[in-house]
Amino acid sequence: MSRAGRVRHQARPRLTPRGIALIAVGGVLFGVSLWFDLRDILLLAAVGIAMPLAALGFLAVRQPRLAVHRTFEPPVVGAGHSTTVRLRVHNRSRRAFDGAHWRDLSSPALRPPPEAILPAIGRTEGVLPSGDDTVGLEYRMRTPRRGVFDVGPLRISVTDPFGLARIDRVAGGARDLVVTPRVTLLEPAVGLLASVDGTVHALQRRTRPNSDELIAREYRYGDPLRRVHWAATARRGELMVRDEEQRGDPELRILLDTALGGRVSHPASGARDGADALDPAFELGVELAASLGVHLLGRGFRVRLDPVDDPAAHVDPIAPEAGGYRSPGGDVALLEDLARLDPPRRDAARSEPREPRRHPIAPVTTVRRDMRMPAIAVLVDPSGDAAETLVALRSSVEPAIAFAADGVSARIVDRLEEADWRVIRVHRPADLPAAWQEAWRSAREAVRSGGRRGP
Repeated sequence: MSRAGRVRHQARPRLTPRGIALIAVGGVLFGVSLWFDLRDILLLAAVGIAMPLAALGFLAVRQPRLAVHRTFEPPVVGAGHSTTVRLRVHNRSRRAFDGAHWRDLSSPALRPPPEAILPAIGRTEGVLPSGDDTVGLEYRMRTPRRGVFDVGPLRISVTDPFGLARIDRVAGGARDLVVTPRVTLLEPAVGLLASVDGTVHALQRRTRPNSDELIAREYRYGDPLRRVHWAATARRGELMVRDEEQRGDPELRILLDTALGGRVSHPASGARDGADALDPAFELGVELAASLGVHLLGRGFRVRLDPVDDPAAHVDPIAPEAGGYRSPGGDVALLEDLARLDPPRRDAARSEPREPRRHPIAPVTTVRRDMRMPAIAVLVDPSGDAAETLVALRSSVEPAIAFAADGVSARIVDRLEEADWRVIRVHRPADLPAAWQEAWRSAREAVRSGGRRGP
């Protein structure tokens, strides 16, 4: 719920067009009465000038006491969808409150609803409340893009009984609305789990030839049949399965280019509240990472989401915890973390491109060499140093797939392909399903050829 509190001043009372017109008429009558010495008209002029001033004083001393509680349904919404905003406005004054208008203030990017009439609210009820001191408000709000947006406070516009003056006050506080990135549905890649499982198994056989003999255990209800260890089953006379952590809970790593180090400059604004702060290329990268993460979590993977390390830029972690995301619930946490992800901010643009460093750069997180995990890089516009980070990481991941946006230079693509990364161009989110199928077809071929691409 949003913070509830006493109504606070937002602006001083001001005259309405009717009040301004009345003062103007009063001033004209006052001049006419003095010029022609007409005392009856002087009285009308005094009334015309005094009434708007009295209305300003009336609104200055009339301070309603309202508490506002705000909820969203659903509380977290995807970009391009709508959420229902419900408000409960409670009158905490001993006097009834009516004759006002309301509008919920929020970021311009959310397109808040227009001003509407606030229903009359009875005085506060201490004993045996009947509900007359509370009114409910509701409206639909469309969320065109991802981000975390402040919704609220509630603006209450009050006028005097004659409509000569108006004052705007705000009630309650603001509440964060989390808008997650758009997710493109992906078809299950044929043999996806088997490809990853087979890659890990092949690597284990090369590093520990007898590993299958050492890690067999009794079959448990729910174990997939693909993990049945037939040799151990024949020896023991009971169904045995391979007890491998990677195969029981396959892990996959997504690396997202959040530094955009290859650019000379980029917009210095974040995903919070800026209506015109969109960076289409960066948003494409976020949507790709969201789509891949949600799909893989749904297929039973444990997903780790890390930024691509760029020594030339300050890179903040994406996830608050390094343990990764797991189902159930991991898809929601992943999308919320991506919703809070801000585009990079640069105070000073680079004057000229830097030469990439060719010495090994430590990867973001250490991965055991004998248990290489799959990795998917989502590249928007990486620098040469960021590319060298991925090159250094290549020996500890298999398969290694990179989805590259239009901003990725041909030089970066060539460098990654030289290091045996499988780079696939993606121009828009709609291209991702076809690119996804192509990526895992290439990965399966690499597994059959021993982990390296063919000519």
